[in-house]
Amino acid sequence: MNNVYVTSMGKFLPGEPIGNEEIEDYLGRINGKSSKSMRRILEQNKIRYRHYAIDKEQRSLYSNAEMAALAIREALHRNPNASENDIDFLAVGTTQGDLLVPGFASMVHAETGLPVMEIATHHGVCASGMQAMKNAYLQVLSGESRTAISCASEFPSRVFKHTRFEAQQAYRDSAVPFDTDFLRFMLSDGAGAAILQSSPAPSGLSLRIEWIDNKSYANSYDVCMYAGSNKDNKEHASWQDYPTIHDAADDGAVNLKQDIRLVNEMPKVGVDRFFELVEEGAVDPASIDWMVCHYSSHFFRDEIFRLLKLGGLTIPEEKWFTNLYTRGNTGAASIYIMLEELLGSGKLSPGEHVLCMVPESGRFQTSYMLLTVVGSKEEVRKSAFEERAPEAPYLKYDSANDVQAQLVRQLVRVWIDFEQKLARVPIIHKLYHGKFTLNDYKSLMENIRQQVIDGSQWIARAASYIPIEHIDLRSTFIAHARDEHRDFQILERNYAAVGGDLAAIQAGEKNIGSEALSAYLFQRASRDNPVDLIGAMWIIEGLGCRMARYWGEMIRDQLGLDDEQVSFLLYHSDSDELHFERLETVVQHPLLTADIAARIVKTAKTTARLYLLQLEELNNV
Repeated sequence: MNNVYVTSMGKFLPGEPIGNEEIEDYLGRINGKSSKSMRRILEQNKIRYRHYAIDKEQRSLYSNAEMAALAIREALHRNPNASENDIDFLAVGTTQGDLLVPGFASMVHAETGLPVMEIATHHGVCASGMQAMKNAYLQVLSGESRTAISCASEFPSRVFKHTRFEAQQAYRDSAVPFDTDFLRFMLSDGAGAAILQSSPAPSGLSLRIEWIDNKSYANSYDVCMYAGSNKDNKEHASWQDYPTIHDAADDGAVNLKQDIRLVNEMPKVGVDRFFELVEEGAVDPASIDWMVCHYSSHFFRDEIFRLLKLGGLTIPEEKWFTNLYTRGNTGAASIYIMLEELLGSGKLSPGEHVLCMVPESGRFQTSYMLLTVVGSKEEVRKSAFEERAPEAPYLKYDSANDVQAQLVRQLVRVWIDFEQKLARVPIIHKLYHGKFTLNDYKSLMENIRQQVIDGSQWIARAASYIPIEHIDLRSTFIAHARDEHRDFQILERNYAAVGGDLAAIQAGEKNIGSEALSAYLFQRASRDNPVDLIGAMWIIEGLGCRMARYWGEMIRDQLGLDDEQVSFLLYHSDSDELHFERLETVVQHPLLTADIAARIVKTAKTTARLYLLQLEELNNV
């Protein structure tokens, strides 16, 4: 049998962190009323922030499979020793996939675009992630697979939309049952992934899997966390037994719910199995350096501590690791998201033992996994990238003006999503992880030069379509175009300074992403009163304010260049701050209405996606 190592991990948490006061802005208030239970539930679980893959209009921003694929891609990017062609097994766990059929692993496999391989779907609740992990572990352990991926992803927010429960209330003439309302404020979205191999990573830390123990207690307990039926409806054992799907939905059968009378059994079952593992000799409590436990609420943490103490087997509080309070309860993905953060935290040292615990209340399961840290901590410190938390550029506005305030809030959300995705674009990922080359720098300059030239042109065109009665806005656009129109010359000087052939960059063609971005901006600029292009400037000038110096200094330091060879990026860091002051004058202009604000946000979203496409399609002309 082979040894099995987790050689890298990845996660995906959609959007910016959402505080408790914003939860119902996303999930919606049922019949316009805030939940009476929310405050008590949040006081018990003590979760302060979570992530949702829906927006405030309850539209899905990702699919569940997309989030899983993004976590897998991050794990692969962090692992230079895991070639895509070597991956021959994928195991995925989730509570509810995007489709009823086919299996979730099929959808994730398609989303990743990875080669032909064996796959396995694990459907359950929190323990499904550990079931996927054990399946991948056994594949590598037996030699059946060379490199396996284990992943879990959850997207519960979309099943908690207020509109679903409003329809049910009209049918049942009763309030939302507590067993459903409870989960609305307990669960959140996210995905995590692990790469499993028979050898540790050549540098940095890996986690050797000693064993994984999964046990079901469904023979002893009634179902506790479930969807697809109502316990009080004896006529219809399943949602599929109703005359129509609408009848099942109206009766609340499809709701995800928790039997509160049973859920307190979960920590008891989990701790009992811990005592058994100690008695079996699988766990020595004194040797545990880190306890990574997926408890869905702070309430259950206290109960686990109490039960361990009663049994005489306490694990000191300082050894427990969780990110529940800042990442939320992401169900099956939680153990991956916790391990990813712990592995990258710098807290682990070679030789330490990590015990993972995942109790599940679906129909009661427990999962345990024992890991040993191997590798070199010093190498991790040298190679690890200190990822900067996404943060939108600062934009002044009148907080007393509801339209301005809502516009800026929405633009900030667009930016956070854009910056998170930007970090995963291959060329930017290489930069962030110290793998950027001189050829990468030249390629970047070659591919953005034409977009830089086009910038002043579409801004000038937009100015000509702004009515004369708004001459102050027209002047703002013209001044902006005047500042931009020579910027490409700085970029060309940088290109020549690092050995590039000036004739080559001047003769270069736009890649397909640049073509799409340019066409879109000129099309928007050719419409009457195109002030929505402020949304495009928010993205493009925001890159200057927020990213240009950051990137310029990294490129300079990684490639051993001087400031003059990266002056285009360093210059834009300063000049785009001035440009942002002009954006503020437009945001604060009396012309701004709710309709124009909505157009600005849509233009920002479209520009962000096309800018990413421009970077994703480098040299694809």
